[in-house]
Amino acid sequence: MITTDPTPGAPCWIDLGSPDVRSAADFYRAVLGWEYEPMGGEGDDSQGGMFKKDGRTVAGLGRLTEEGARSAWMIYYDVADADATTEAVRRAGGTVRVEPRDLGEWGRMAQYSDPQGGEFAVWQPGSEAGFELVEEPGSLSWTELYTTDARAAKEFYGEVLGWRFGDMEMPGGGGTYTLITPEGLPEERMQGGLMEVGEQDLSLADGHPYWHPVFAVDDCDAAVAEVTGHGGSVQMGPVDAEGVGRLAVCVDPANADFVVLRPTGDTGA
Repeated sequence: MITTDPTPGAPCWIDLGSPDVRSAADFYRAVLGWEYEPMGGEGDDSQGGMFKKDGRTVAGLGRLTEEGARSAWMIYYDVADADATTEAVRRAGGTVRVEPRDLGEWGRMAQYSDPQGGEFAVWQPGSEAGFELVEEPGSLSWTELYTTDARAAKEFYGEVLGWRFGDMEMPGGGGTYTLITPEGLPEERMQGGLMEVGEQDLSLADGHPYWHPVFAVDDCDAAVAEVTGHGGSVQMGPVDAEGVGRLAVCVDPANADFVVLRPTGDTGA
């Protein structure tokens, strides 16, 4: 369960880097019902802004400027001290991609790669704690890491962010899935998972591990129809996952991946 309350080690923000901001805004409006509010001056919506659902902020959007980078969602985790976290990343063998820096009075951020190459970020809240809506249709409900080394990933993130882990076997011999819970919180506050896969399963990132967001939806099949109808594609699904819900792994037109999920117990639209 993800919440909007500041919780060390828990997801607090997501943003998308896209080569075409206007196209990305149109795509996610169709798929998730988001409204896009540009941050620039009047008439300038091409650099970036905020996604909102029912008037509440759910994510950010910015123009992809890093040379050679792929379009992808970045997940930010709440920390009390971004500078101390940065030193922990270095000690644990990770890479600092963006050194800690202040974003006005809003807060302090930094971006990293884990030792296997999975990119993530942290947010030290100032006046802004992060997103305003989660766990409802059209908002973040889970985070997930595909990695080439689950044991190493658990060691790294446990040291850097204090996460606790619990392994479970997936149905049908699908392998081991590791559940993630922030330090000091009960199991019902699980926020995400990680799974070991082969490099051949990571073609989107040229064989490197990556994080992606899972968005709750009222109707998985309807969301998938919007994905394919607006230039995206589907890597897997829709399928029914026992005890989880109906889900599909999707890719937007710029090749950023995400999951749509109608949770178990939701009868759909």
